[in-house]
Amino acid sequence: MVLGGGEGDGTGCALNGRDAAMDAALGALYGGPGGGAAGSRKASGERAAGLGGSAPNVARWLGDIRTYFPGSVVQVMQRDAITRLGLSALLLEPEMLEAVEPDVHLVGTLLSLNKAMPETTKETARAVVRKVVEQLEKRLATRTRATLTGALDRSARISRPRHHDIDWDRTIRANLKNYLPEYRTVVPERLIGYGRAARAVKKEVILCIDQSGSMAASVVYASVFGAVLASMRSIATRLVAFDTAVVDLTDQLDDPVDVLFGTQLGGGTDINRALAYCQSKITRPADTVVVLISDLYEGGIRNEMLKRVAAMKSAGVEFVTLLALSDEGAPAYDREHAAALAALGAPAFACTPDLFPEVMAAALEKRPLPVP
Repeated sequence: MVLGGGEGDGTGCALNGRDAAMDAALGALYGGPGGGAAGSRKASGERAAGLGGSAPNVARWLGDIRTYFPGSVVQVMQRDAITRLGLSALLLEPEMLEAVEPDVHLVGTLLSLNKAMPETTKETARAVVRKVVEQLEKRLATRTRATLTGALDRSARISRPRHHDIDWDRTIRANLKNYLPEYRTVVPERLIGYGRAARAVKKEVILCIDQSGSMAASVVYASVFGAVLASMRSIATRLVAFDTAVVDLTDQLDDPVDVLFGTQLGGGTDINRALAYCQSKITRPADTVVVLISDLYEGGIRNEMLKRVAAMKSAGVEFVTLLALSDEGAPAYDREHAAALAALGAPAFACTPDLFPEVMAAALEKRPLPVP
């Protein structure tokens, strides 16, 4: 979009009304080094200072961009404002949080500010985080459960299932020879269903999440997926977050908001220490999937980290390495460590939230991962 400025920036077409207001909102953020002053100009013709430190100015600007731009654009502009204009501190004010458009990146910023957040802001922050989490659960939960239930039950079939245990897809395919054209239907002579054993715990999943600052979006998505997996009785789920310390958040998996506020974004990284903890919790290696979500910048003992991965794989553990779990593609990552893990049979790749159920289904069935 090209709007222009005073006198149309040489086009001879001056902006009026809504167009001028949109240009002002854009100019406040992108009008020059550190942003512009809501589209205003100095006498020299250059844009003036940015939004400034005034909370009322920022609140007004947040309202303007929500008026003039769609939600997806608003989220991008908010993200840019936080980084370009240093507005993180203003997010500690409840009035500011109520004005912003919540998204995954805003949640990451709030989590990084968690320890500095005053008590008056914490309830508002939790409400913002919960809104985003509920949106993600609505988008991801049903498909995740369906995909993983199918993977778990693939080999547990019975020929006289109860109605709610019928695998309709396999039943129809097995009875296509009984198709009646005049009735446009299939008469099933043989029913195929899921085994009752599917209700027992069949697999164990350990999500090991790097909570360094660069992994903010991945932490949000992983926490939501952790809660979804924990709701499935056939999967025993453990969630471990780490930087240079390790924290087990498994007992909070019934509420991903509690999980997120139990993390502490930022700090160093000790992958070896985190994997040592995860390894100590494995009781059935052949039925366990370990998912390491990290950019692999290891601050601990590199060789020990690789030895642990090799030991887990040789014991029968399915080991998955995700450089990111987000919609943004592969981040900067340690290529040497990624290559070393690939040599061990644990290729490292970035994964979108929409692909994650397929990755987990492949890991549970011990088939090749759908590496993008």
